Amino acid sequence: MVQSQAEDVDGYLAEVSEERRAALARLRELCRAELPGFAEVMAYGMPVYERDGVGEIAFASQKQYISFYLLRSDVREAFAERLTGHDMGKGCLRFRKPEQIDFVLLRDLLRATATGSGRIC
Repeated sequence: MVQSQAEDVDGYLAEVSEERRAALARLRELCRAELPGFAEVMAYGMPVYERDGVGEIAFASQKQYISFYLLRSDVREAFAERLTGHDMGKGCLRFRKPEQIDFVLLRDLLRATATGSGRIC
């Protein structure tokens, strides 16, 4: 998907290919459930979850994969062992197919993000 111009996450999800929509909707619900007090906004053409105006989590449907942005370096470091073997950039987990998304790992990352504050990469 080219960077979305959607005004809200509902609009974003409506633009996503049907094969990815269910997985991204599930990811959205997980973010909403595990990130109390965070605001759901659109930024940089994707859904972002902010605390006190600072984005800490985001996700996107890219051309080749679904990306999950974990912007807190302390959480990445705490989960380094569990993240080993995953396709990961500096702050982005990439899943080539919706069925490859590890929702248990993402839930745990979201919970760790919600419980404290740390440095954004």
